[in-house]
Amino acid sequence: MTPQRTLVLVAHPDLESSRITAHLTAAIMDLKHVTVHDLSAAHPDRRFDTAREQELLRGHDTIVWQFPWHWYSVPGVLKEWMDQVLTYGFAYGAGGDALHGKRLQLVLSTGGPESSYAPAGHNRFTMEELLRPLDATAHLCGLEMAQPLILHSAPRVDGDELGRHAARYRELLAPASVAAR
Repeated sequence: MTPQRTLVLVAHPDLESSRITAHLTAAIMDLKHVTVHDLSAAHPDRRFDTAREQELLRGHDTIVWQFPWHWYSVPGVLKEWMDQVLTYGFAYGAGGDALHGKRLQLVLSTGGPESSYAPAGHNRFTMEELLRPLDATAHLCGLEMAQPLILHSAPRVDGDELGRHAARYRELLAPASVAAR
């Protein structure tokens, strides 16, 4: 049996200046079955080598989109990657079944507390509701959408809480956890 392979697409406009995304990335870098791909560093001009990116996707069983929540969506670099890489005939449409049966895992951080993502909260909608476009994207591409791992109030978490969250992330990507899905 071939071990499960995980591709982590890190989508942060400036990973070096990031406290949360950089810490989470560092927490998983040594996992042997995980390929970490920093989209901004690999493609500073945001011109993606579509064939190479698609080959990366083909070679992995679980795809992780790791990003800070920006204006109720993904950062621009991830949206541009989606536009250029998830093409008709590859990810959807006639013959577009390259991602069917793979798993999509979202790992994201928000600036606000979890309570702000509720009908009566500051943001008016739950995270489940706000993530529906990504769920629809997964569905269109034949990806199984996993339960997202979300760190709320990211600017205010202390080192201990960030460490616990990073451990949960690492555990989520652990080979036994991946194989059990």
